Amino acid sequence: MTQSAASPLPPPTERRRLRESKSLTQAQVAAKVGVTRETVRSWESGRTTPRGRQGEAYADFLAGAEADGQAPAAQAAATATASPARARRTAGHQESAPLDPGQERGGAWAGPAAKAGPGEGPSPAESPDDAVEAFDRLYTHTAPGLVRQTYLLTGRRILAGESVERAFQLAWQRWPEVAVDRDPAGWVRAAAYEYAMSPWHRLRPSHRHPEAPPAAADDRALLDVLLSLPPSYRRTLLLYDGVGLDLPETAAETEATTPAAAQRLLHAREAVAERLPALAVPDQLHRRLTELAGAEKLQAPKSTLVRTEGERRTRFWTRSAIAFTVLIVGATALTMRTAPTRYEPAPAPGAVISGVPLRTGSGPLTKADKKLRDKLRKAVKSGPHRLAPEAD
Repeated sequence: MTQSAASPLPPPTERRRLRESKSLTQAQVAAKVGVTRETVRSWESGRTTPRGRQGEAYADFLAGAEADGQAPAAQAAATATASPARARRTAGHQESAPLDPGQERGGAWAGPAAKAGPGEGPSPAESPDDAVEAFDRLYTHTAPGLVRQTYLLTGRRILAGESVERAFQLAWQRWPEVAVDRDPAGWVRAAAYEYAMSPWHRLRPSHRHPEAPPAAADDRALLDVLLSLPPSYRRTLLLYDGVGLDLPETAAETEATTPAAAQRLLHAREAVAERLPALAVPDQLHRRLTELAGAEKLQAPKSTLVRTEGERRTRFWTRSAIAFTVLIVGATALTMRTAPTRYEPAPAPGAVISGVPLRTGSGPLTKADKKLRDKLRKAVKSGPHRLAPEAD
């Protein structure tokens, strides 16, 4: 249990439940405690620990919410949509339990992943070799299954591999932060999902045509149903019935309230059951998702290549930022060098000058002008007379 200096705090999932039991948003709790909304979200996900006076105020808020004893509206939805993973563990069927994001349970979702806790990853003060070893271990245990998950999320093999690679590159850039996270595999999974579901991929030329579907007809039908769901519904269904997260954890990773996540899950299950009635049972749906993920032979690049590419991209953007800064400094210096150093008064307004004739343009002809014009037109057109000089 996470503790602050004042009083013990409940687990992260319980913090979220207590807030929702009082029908408060994260922004409202942040205003009460005196922090930002992002801080409250980080506390509820367990990525950071409340400390100081803000932590004491947050602990008092949770204690008051727990004392009120108000049942959250999401409890009934969580009971109605009980996680297949937890139901199987309760029944003792460990051999068919879904693949936990951080533990080996067999199947196609993940390899022998070890869930690194806050004390397992290297701290920022440890040697670079330890950081490399910890990162490689996390990548080896998580990347293969995460590529398959991302494929079910997008239906594109190349994008799935690219998303996982970019997520691990970002994790390597922020490794001091990821190493002490309570769930490094979840951190990388969230980053991979966000990149894979970015709407900007639609503008890429390679995404104008769909990729080749799976070979089996059943796999094609299931993948078509998944891709027909809205992205948020698809992600919720994949996390809950595929990865095996519980409802509060699924809601936290999708940045939704627990009731909203429950509604998305129910609608997604209904859509799948409508087109594939055999998958109306959650256990069957989980099994088919696992089989579909394992049917695709997707490979992840080596961790060494991911780290190298991540460092190369970091150097590129760092040098680009330095070059852009130098350009701005140079432009500023040039402006300061060429700008006037003293005040030059504006010219005085013009004054009226008398005696200068006004500029006139062509106007209507007078009677005299018309008479002269007619006379010239009637004259013999013999040309001008030649002038000859005469002697004095």
